[in-house]
Amino acid sequence: MRNVVKEYPGFPPVRALDDVSVRIDHGELVAVVGPSGSGKSTLLNVMGTLDRPTQGVVSIDGNDTATLSDKQVAGVRARRIGFVFQQFFLLDGMSAIDNVANGLIYQGVGVRERRERSAETLKRVGLGHRLSHPPSHMSGGERQRVAVARALVHEPAFVLADEPTGNLDSKSTGAVMDLIAGLHDEGTTIAVITHDTKIAASLPRQVSVFDGRIESDSALQGSLR
Repeated sequence: MRNVVKEYPGFPPVRALDDVSVRIDHGELVAVVGPSGSGKSTLLNVMGTLDRPTQGVVSIDGNDTATLSDKQVAGVRARRIGFVFQQFFLLDGMSAIDNVANGLIYQGVGVRERRERSAETLKRVGLGHRLSHPPSHMSGGERQRVAVARALVHEPAFVLADEPTGNLDSKSTGAVMDLIAGLHDEGTTIAVITHDTKIAASLPRQVSVFDGRIESDSALQGSLR
């Protein structure tokens, strides 16, 4: 993101992001940390192409998303970005394997391959023994692991995790953060959006957001305000 501004209509307009520049390289594990209302969610939406900036450049793998049509941006999002949210957004009428396989529907992957890749990814996150279980038969930590698997199944360029431990107890939080650390060790690029300063401090890089601006970035070893 380079010099990104995001404004919402109003009198006066609400500036949720104000001249934000941040670069995340392949293989990084980054915490984007800040209090409620600081602009973290807007940052995630713009970084993840769920929303377009008012000004500035959002580039993914060298591609300026401003030059792409909405359909092309949706294609980039489906192929290159994995999302994990605080709410799991799993379908309780489906097994874990089918919830994860749904992440491949928009790539035109056949049913058999979808299920095979889903099973492999669930095993990767430690749920190989829970393939046929619906979310209602799982703990919160297990459901979040299913959500992580769904984000990973299409092998995205990077994963955006928005408060992934917000609904979990301390034991499940530790298990999910251990999983994220393990995925990072395997080479997955991950940005974790959180208000929890302890979680942020446990990650290799911290980007602090306040009032729509990057307040500090540990990769730059100092305040940017």
